[in-house]
Amino acid sequence: MSNCTCNQLKFVPPFDPGFKPAFLKLRKIREEAKADPEAGLIVIAVERDNGAVNRYELPYAKKMLNCAKFPKFVERIVKFMLWSAGGFKIYIDAPEAVVAKIKGDYSEAGERAFDWDFFKTIYARPIEIVACPAAEIPAGHDLSISLGGNMNGNRIGFDLGGSDFKLTAMVNGESVWQKEVPWDPYNATDASYHYDHIKAGFEETIANLPGGKVDAIGGSSAGVIVDNELRTAGLIKGIKDKEEYAKAQLLFKRLKADYGVPLEVANDGDVSALVGRLALGKKGIIGLAMGTSEAVGYIDNSEKGVLTGRISELAFAPVDLNCEAAVDPWSGDAGVGALYFSQQAVNKLGLAAGFPFKEETLPLRLKEVQKAMEADEPTAVKIYEAIGIYLGYTLPWYAEFYDYTSLMLLGRVSSGKGGDLILATAKKVLTEEFPEYNIDIFMPDEQVRRLGQSAAAASLPEC
Repeated sequence: MSNCTCNQLKFVPPFDPGFKPAFLKLRKIREEAKADPEAGLIVIAVERDNGAVNRYELPYAKKMLNCAKFPKFVERIVKFMLWSAGGFKIYIDAPEAVVAKIKGDYSEAGERAFDWDFFKTIYARPIEIVACPAAEIPAGHDLSISLGGNMNGNRIGFDLGGSDFKLTAMVNGESVWQKEVPWDPYNATDASYHYDHIKAGFEETIANLPGGKVDAIGGSSAGVIVDNELRTAGLIKGIKDKEEYAKAQLLFKRLKADYGVPLEVANDGDVSALVGRLALGKKGIIGLAMGTSEAVGYIDNSEKGVLTGRISELAFAPVDLNCEAAVDPWSGDAGVGALYFSQQAVNKLGLAAGFPFKEETLPLRLKEVQKAMEADEPTAVKIYEAIGIYLGYTLPWYAEFYDYTSLMLLGRVSSGKGGDLILATAKKVLTEEFPEYNIDIFMPDEQVRRLGQSAAAASLPEC
């Protein structure tokens, strides 16, 4: 039996010596397949709404059929495809053991029951697994969604976060007023909490627009948003009553009806990528915000550089194959992005390092580590170095599923000296481990900061 080993790391993250980047395993499998005249090919495609399809091909050496861990690795690819793009139908041409693994895991009672239920909620239909020959699997086809860049008139821009939300009053592309409003949506148990807080914020913003008049409203929010419906999100997960939850899902449509103006809301990750597109003119860009969780957005590398309708919920997408990796408490899965690129990562590493936390909440624990980092405290330095190593090893893995050349790093975790170290470390890993990848990793400059997330969101609707 094959021992299924992958390449050794040149850079080992402090406080996490068992880290096993998914891309190193993938690279090893591809190298072995090239050297094997009897190599096989696995073809996977995930279909989502409006006929969009994401397709992936994995060559493998014949000996991988004797590797007990191989079906699990293919499952990790399937899971990444689901959480990067979304979908309700998985087509697969693969060895029998692999197909059986996917069918068993992505079922109501399988290991990926959380994922099965999540996507059933989004698409109002259970995940369907279709085993068929490669010739019958549909070709890849992404959507092309032109949103953003509209600056005319009086606009409200908003950005909903887990601990506060930001509001911007815009007049013909210029910010005339901004405010951050603290709130606690995670612990709210009814839909009126979200509605009342956001509407009060809108009213205050309108009071700061000329004539007290608004022409359009654009927003950025965590979660999966389809046709201005909040299909699912951490912001409303505290609502357990089904009727109240359904009301919360229609929050943005209710606000649109209240004000009678064009209103568009996009995933916060997509809006972060839109910031880079509008401020810097970049395309083929991923915006990665390390905040309460990991928020990711994507502008494609086409001539126009547009949104693609992908959900890009990479907080739930696997990056670490270590069987003893930390487990995400929400999804119950190990080695997923939220534990590597968010406040949760800082907390995980801090606990492993024995950092003397005095606070209980993750935002306040982040501030403790940031304060120590500003003083160059060695443990804090190593925490940020570890996150940089995580990122450097993950960038080529992302390139398997996104056609991108730039990654913009945002979020509270990346602020201050810690963010600088994350960036420098990730670049070093990328240069020394993966010199063939020409990915520009950067943090927002003053031009991008001037635009801002809520201001970019204000440009979403046409009016």
